[in-house]
Amino acid sequence: MKPITEYQDYRKYMRDFYEERKRSSLFSWREFSRLAGFTSPNYIQLVCDGKSGLSKNGVEGVANAMSIEGVDRDFFRAMVLFGDAKSDAKKTQAFKEMQRIAKENHLRVVDSEAFKYFETWVNPVMRELAPIMPGAKPLELAHQCYPVVSAAEVRYALDFLCRTDFLKKVDEDTYKQTEKIVTGSSEAIPLALRSMNRQMSKLAVDAIDEIPPEKRHVAGVTLGMSDATYKWLVQKLEVLRQQVVAMAAKEKDYDKVYRLNLQLFPLTKGKEK
Repeated sequence: MKPITEYQDYRKYMRDFYEERKRSSLFSWREFSRLAGFTSPNYIQLVCDGKSGLSKNGVEGVANAMSIEGVDRDFFRAMVLFGDAKSDAKKTQAFKEMQRIAKENHLRVVDSEAFKYFETWVNPVMRELAPIMPGAKPLELAHQCYPVVSAAEVRYALDFLCRTDFLKKVDEDTYKQTEKIVTGSSEAIPLALRSMNRQMSKLAVDAIDEIPPEKRHVAGVTLGMSDATYKWLVQKLEVLRQQVVAMAAKEKDYDKVYRLNLQLFPLTKGKEK
C-alpha cells in the first residue's frame, strides 16, 4: 500500500488495506469487522461503501485492526474527521491538521501545495500579474490589485509560488510562469476551490461599486428552467469556460488580470410533482 499520508479518503485507505490482505489470505469483511470490534459482520464494508461512518471508538478499533500506530494513527484520526465533516470549515480544519502532522514528521501530503494555492485569491492573481511587471517590488504589485492588499501578502504569495514552482524567479523581482498545471485530488481540491469561489464572488460584488462600468461587465438573467435545460446550460457554460482557458493560454501581450465567474444557482425550491 501507499504511505497513509498519500491518502485523503479514509474509506479508500481502508478498502486498499482490505484488498491487499485479501490477495494474500482468506481475509473477509467479517474478519475485518471482528478485528475492529464491530458485532455487525459487514459494518466495515458499509463504511467503505460510504453508507456509514466511524465513531471515535470505531476509529480506534479500525486503527487497531489495521495495526496503525504512532504518527500514522494521528493522521488516520484527522483523515476520518476530514472525510466525515459536515461543513467546509471543519473539513478545512481537519485537512490542515493532516498537513501539520505530516510536516512535523517530514512526510509528504499529496495535493497540499495545490490546496494552498487555492486558499487565497492573491496566489492566482500574482501568478498572472508578477510576470508582466518585471522589477516591481511587492508594494507596487500590491497597489495594482482590486482591492489593494499588503506588501507582506504579496511577498508571501511570491515566495510560495516560487517554492512550489508555479512561478520561476529569473532576476531581481522578475518572474516568469512555469508550465505547471494546478491539479488535485477529488477530496481536497474542491474544498479549496469553494473557498476561492467565495472570495472571488465577494470581489465581484465589491467591483459593482468600486470599478467603473466601462472597466467591468456584470450581467445576469432570472429564468425558469427544467432539469434538462439546466444540464444543457451547464454543458454550454463548461464549453465556454474551456474556450476561455484556451484563449488565455495563447494570450502573450496582456496588461491586466481579470476574473471570470460563471455562476448558475437556484432561487427557488423545485415544484413538487
